[in-house]
Amino acid sequence: MKNTRSVVRTLMAIILLYLSVGVIPFGYQIEPVAYAGGSAPKMSEDLQSKISKSPRSMVSIIIQTPATPTNSLLSAVSFSGGFLKRMYKNVNALGIQLPASVVAILASRLDVKYISLDRPTEVTGHIETTTGALQARNYGTFSTGTINGSGIGIAILDSGIYSSHHSFNNSRVVANVDFTGEGRTDDVYGHGSHVAAIAAGNDHVSNGEYTGIAPSARIINVRVLNSQGQGLTSNAIAGIDWCITNKLAYNIRVMNLSFGTTAVDSYKNDPLCLAVRRAFNAGIVVCVAAGNSGKDSNGQKVYGAIHSPGIEPSAITVGAANTFGTNSRADDVVASYSSRGPTRGYYSDILGIKHYDNLIKPDLVAPGNKLIAVQAKDNRLVAENPSLDANVSSHDYHEMMYLSGTSMATPAVAGAAALILQRNPVLTPNLVKAVLQYTAQPLKGFNTLEQGAGLLNVEGAVRLAGLIRQDLSLLSVGMPLLTSSAPIQTTTIAGASFSWGGGIIQKWNFITGVNLITKCQGIYSTGVLLTDGVLLSGGVLLADGVLLSDGVLLSDGVLLSDGTTLASGTLVTQGTLLSDGTLLSDGVLLADGVLLSDSLLSLQTSTSSSVAIVGQSVLANGDATTCMTAVSDSTID
Repeated sequence: MKNTRSVVRTLMAIILLYLSVGVIPFGYQIEPVAYAGGSAPKMSEDLQSKISKSPRSMVSIIIQTPATPTNSLLSAVSFSGGFLKRMYKNVNALGIQLPASVVAILASRLDVKYISLDRPTEVTGHIETTTGALQARNYGTFSTGTINGSGIGIAILDSGIYSSHHSFNNSRVVANVDFTGEGRTDDVYGHGSHVAAIAAGNDHVSNGEYTGIAPSARIINVRVLNSQGQGLTSNAIAGIDWCITNKLAYNIRVMNLSFGTTAVDSYKNDPLCLAVRRAFNAGIVVCVAAGNSGKDSNGQKVYGAIHSPGIEPSAITVGAANTFGTNSRADDVVASYSSRGPTRGYYSDILGIKHYDNLIKPDLVAPGNKLIAVQAKDNRLVAENPSLDANVSSHDYHEMMYLSGTSMATPAVAGAAALILQRNPVLTPNLVKAVLQYTAQPLKGFNTLEQGAGLLNVEGAVRLAGLIRQDLSLLSVGMPLLTSSAPIQTTTIAGASFSWGGGIIQKWNFITGVNLITKCQGIYSTGVLLTDGVLLSGGVLLADGVLLSDGVLLSDGVLLSDGTTLASGTLVTQGTLLSDGTLLSDGVLLADGVLLSDSLLSLQTSTSSSVAIVGQSVLANGDATTCMTAVSDSTID
């Protein structure tokens, strides 16, 4: 009788889906399911593999929909033996658990855009001085006060926060919310408190020796990792969704995601990336960890291991630097474990051919090795690894611990973003990212796929931000961006001076030029991507940002002036990167990553090399003629 009921239930589900999509399913072969237009598969490859291996199992998935999920889709899920786990206010997606055997049928529906696995997420002392944050405190004005992050909300999406620690003064943790299902917002694992303190810990402990970057910022505790430091993509999306909804209530201008999951899908389909894009479009600077997969088990360099959502172009993806515990930056290097680009998310076309994103990531690096910050009371990390205890105090509310990783580097950048926004609150997320990249210090001996634009320079970033005009809505592309001439493009920290990199990353290239900061650029608007756009000279289109085809990577790795190359190393997923710049089975590397200097950057949709554009940026969904144009949702292309 029980088997009969099961058969009837399955038949009812099949009939309902048949009526919904108008297609008769002729079997359960797991094959790529195309969009209605037959252009591309609608199921991620790892999901297809899981279904093939366990067709009778239950699977947790994320269904993306073209618009608000329909009642018909929800009914189909229910009748298929599935149930709803998550529904979002700002993201057109559903977290679902249902039988593997019906996923392919759901994917064929017109009200389903893409389906992927609900992938697991995991977490991947002298920081105030070595980053230049201490010097930046002095760049305040009468209206801003001391530059310490005051009034700016930083959302920490992590394992919770031990808010009773005196580095937070309790009152600065202004909101606590849990999306793990455990019904708690403290930090049993110990990761989130450490992250929050790097971004915004105050100077209460040890006479300020462990002060964070933005010690007066508001902290919003969004718990998406459980007591074991584990989570799900659907939990993370729920946390992002909540931040968008509550942005105004807590002035959330910055989000920190010091966790990640394996990058499988292209950022165009990855549900976590799409949620990050929603937050970006809502005006939130999103800082994410690159990952800690920069070397293999033999200690050899690995390229192409950037985690999701670090593969998302709108995010500020942060790698880790090793400062060796010194304030001087002369000995700083990229940490060996820090994940390197290019991004290797991909989509498959209707012929099964994979198209890799191959974007330059990370965007920059920041100190991340053996950082001392808040130790949550009785946390699991220290219990399992007693050597992490920094033994700073015998009091729980003063105790500190060591941690390393891109998880630690990311909140340093999040704190820097808060300082930039305190100094100049009108800046768009794109301008914040551009300022951080332009002022970064290129580390000699490391290519752009390892360090992005270079090492975080808070002093330079806050100083430059203070020179940017606050009437951006009145500016047309090409008009002066600064209130004065270009600043001196050097910074001195711990008695040693260094030059800024003076450039920004454009998907596959690193471009330089003083006009990037002296003139309003179309790509600095809200609702477009900093990485998009074309180079203009006298109104003539020189390049459209697309280099040959999807299989072709960036330059030969000489994306910085120090002449470094990629050297040898393994490229994850596909092919091996050889010292001569050849990428086996996946295209070749082009020469010369620096296109032009002193350029105007615009965004347009045409790929014609003869198009002439004068003084404006053309979007797929409207014109962006100022540095502050608002677009409700940027096209992902």
